[in-house]
This record gives sequence, C-alpha cells and structure tokens, in this order.
Amino acid sequence: MNKLDGNQIAEAYRSDLKEEIAELKEQGITPTIAPVLVGNDPGAKVYYRTKKRLAENLGINYDGVKLDADVSQEDLLAKIRELNGDPNVHGLFVELPLPEGLSIGKLRTEIDPHKDIDCINPINSGKLLSGGAARASYEDLKNDPEVLLPATPYAVMEILDYSGIELAGTEFVVVGGGAVGLPLSTLALREGYSTITLCDYKTDDLAEKTKRADILASTLGKADFITEDMVKEGAVVIDVGINEVEGGITGDVDYENVKEKAGCITPVPGGVGPMTTTLIMSNTVKAAKMLNG
Repeated sequence: MNKLDGNQIAEAYRSDLKEEIAELKEQGITPTIAPVLVGNDPGAKVYYRTKKRLAENLGINYDGVKLDADVSQEDLLAKIRELNGDPNVHGLFVELPLPEGLSIGKLRTEIDPHKDIDCINPINSGKLLSGGAARASYEDLKNDPEVLLPATPYAVMEILDYSGIELAGTEFVVVGGGAVGLPLSTLALREGYSTITLCDYKTDDLAEKTKRADILASTLGKADFITEDMVKEGAVVIDVGINEVEGGITGDVDYENVKEKAGCITPVPGGVGPMTTTLIMSNTVKAAKMLNG
C-alpha cells in the first residue's frame, strides 16, 4: 500500500504558488481572498481558520467575513454583492454548511464568476461542462486563464497526476453524485481514455461496480462506507469524505482495512483536504491575474 500524502503533494504546489504571488506583488497586486463564515458550525469554523493560516503562509491577504447565524438571506446577498464590487477582493468563498434558513442555491448566481474560486456560479459550472470549446481536455481547462475549476475535484485530479497515476485505459468509479462527484466525473472524462461510472450509495449492486474500479473515489460523506469487500485488489482509492466522529474526523473509506488491499490510498485527514485548500488559494491567484489582466 502506498499512502498518497496530500500534505506532501500540497507542499510541492505551494512552493510554486509562493513564486507566483511574489511576482504579482512586484506588479502591485496582492491576491486577496474573502471567505464568508456564517454562524458557528464547528466544521465551517475549522475550514475558515485553515484557509486563514495557509493564506498568511503563502502571502495572500485574508479578508475574511464573519456573519451571525441569524443573518437574513437578503443581508447575506448584500454582503456578497459588496465583495463583488470591491476591487481589492479577488476570491470569494462561502463556508458550508450554512445555518438553517439560508440557501447556497440563492447565492450561486450572485457570486461574481471571476471571483468564484470554488466554481459554484452556473457560468463557471457551464464552462466545466462545455469546456469553452469542443473536446477541451482537462489540461486545456486547467491552463485556461479564464476557467476556475471546483477545488475538491481539481484536487483529486492533481493528486492522481502528481502521483503518476494514468487514467488512460482504466475503469474510474465515483461513488456520490453531488457537488464533488459530478464535476469530478466530468474532469475525469475530459482527461480521456478511461471508462467513468458515477454511482450513489443506493445504486443497485454497488459493490459489484466498485470492485471493477482501477480508480475508486468516494464523495458520499458517509463514515467508513467503503469497506474492504468493495475494493479491487491493487486499486487506487481516493477518499473525499469528511465525517465527524467521536474523537475527530474520518473519511468514507474504512481506511485501516482497505489500505491492506489498495495499491494507493488517500488518508483522512491529510489526503484530499490539504490539496483542496491549496487549490482554493491557487484559484485566488488565478482570479487576481484574470481581474487585473
């Protein structure tokens, strides 16, 4: 078993990112991210602080916004519009989950697509699906100066690429068709030459499908859902799940048992998460270039 260490991979990306940020600062541009934290959800607060630490380490200005849990949808939308109009803010990100009564769906269209560093605005989602051009590859999308990719699916693709894991000729199974699984499937399709299967936890004969996977990714958010008997010998296993349990967090994969069977596996914590946060910062830098181009 080879552990795919997200911290180690992310650190390699951060070195290059620091150079980009230094070059922008020489031009008088300081990349600025404005995460919006609403309420007191423990998980959201952890992510908010994690982004703050990383931004400061990289030299990105962190202009975070904290709002009370009882803020109205209208006032939250007003804050988003205010940040849209602030020329010094380059990246917007709303921490999830939102308190009851607030809808991320109503915010999606309000976030400026050029500042939408997690690709939730339908315009950016559309670019992901259309590719901006017929048959645009994953590399084409990644390198397009006007395309921002959703950070978590992007992180999975970059972990695979950095680790030298080829998609060509593989069977790639994604379990979980939500905000991560669907775009991940699309990016994998754009990488090309592999068979992509998108499932959910209620899919008939799910284990039969997952056992075919050369690359298996779970994005469900169900603790230890993927068990040893659902994994092919030597498979690459990517655990995107983050689940709160007594004593900390765990992924979707029963790590201790599955790691004995997998060829490569990402741990939780320390797998996809560090790369996701790093690519949020990378997207902020890309947005700063776009907005000042």
